[in-house]
Amino acid sequence: MRGIYLDHAATTPLDPEVREAMRGVEEVFGNPSSIHRYGQEARRVLEGAREKVATLLGVRPREVVFTSGGSEADALALLGVALAKGRGHVVSTEVEHSAVLGALHLLERLGFAVTRLRPDPTGFVYPEQVAEALRPDTILVSVMAANNEVGTLYPVREMAELAHARGVLFHTDAVQAVGHVPFRADEVGADLVSLSAHKFHGPKGVGALLVRQGVDLLPLVPGSQEGGRRGGTPSPALAWGMAVALEKALRLLPEEAPRLAALRDRLEAGLLAVPGVERNGHPTARLPHLTNVTVKGADGEALLLAMDLLGVAVSSGSACSAGSLEPSHVLLALGRSPKEAKASLRFSLGRATTLEEVDKAVAAFKEAVARARG
Repeated sequence: MRGIYLDHAATTPLDPEVREAMRGVEEVFGNPSSIHRYGQEARRVLEGAREKVATLLGVRPREVVFTSGGSEADALALLGVALAKGRGHVVSTEVEHSAVLGALHLLERLGFAVTRLRPDPTGFVYPEQVAEALRPDTILVSVMAANNEVGTLYPVREMAELAHARGVLFHTDAVQAVGHVPFRADEVGADLVSLSAHKFHGPKGVGALLVRQGVDLLPLVPGSQEGGRRGGTPSPALAWGMAVALEKALRLLPEEAPRLAALRDRLEAGLLAVPGVERNGHPTARLPHLTNVTVKGADGEALLLAMDLLGVAVSSGSACSAGSLEPSHVLLALGRSPKEAKASLRFSLGRATTLEEVDKAVAAFKEAVARARG
């Protein structure tokens, strides 16, 4: 039986066109910082990628800082801004990615004050909550654009406006949003934006932090590269692959988003038809390709293993917490009990997902639930 991959929120397959584009520059081996012709050739590829990403996301090329991925971009945004300020208060939410939560924990250990906003039962966080949390010493607000576990979308543009009205910087983790819903940094008004290539059919090991000109950012890795904001020799091939993948994802978005939303709705209807299955996340403000459900009365580990044995790859939550016996912090924040949180599955569709695969996944789910409730 051919496997059915429905875990695109964890990672996406590398697009063949992106692979070919990277092969076209793989012989460009020079160090982009070198002044000889090999270095200059590498620099042309790197800067071409930077210009492409900048144009697609509505920023200046010098505002694109290439990183190793979304987690590093998140850490650089929060820690870089806070350490440059030296002290102050940071506002975020309880449902952020673990990279943001980890940075918040470290900031608290360093003496910074942190407020984590609690979502409503759908996972939604309201602009009014941000406004109420702001203090005279607030230096940064960080709210994700789209939740990686339940797919809820957040009103980050309104939140950015509220922050700016008080002279506060705004960061958004847009790793799950970019390439899946319309997103431009200039339209959102964010000062810092995190993204990762492997979430939109690009290569692993590369991402970016968009940093608005004038934002003071202390580098976590000292060095002269990336405008002095991130040391280390960058990979022109990975950066070029990311740029090509982003360009294609945005080109296909107008047709792919509604197609995936229709498949998701069909999948979700089949899942919710099983007694004791409930949806997690916002009913309308959500990603088009993702759904998360809780199976009441099921053993979570048995449920996940049964789906895998039946040939369907799904997730129990964020891939960054895979192997952990702890329940999802996102689902706990939404009000799920630890047992319910463990008995929850995330289905995330992708570019190659078909109607036939969705129907087979529903059939496998019904069998898996029966086994897990055994």
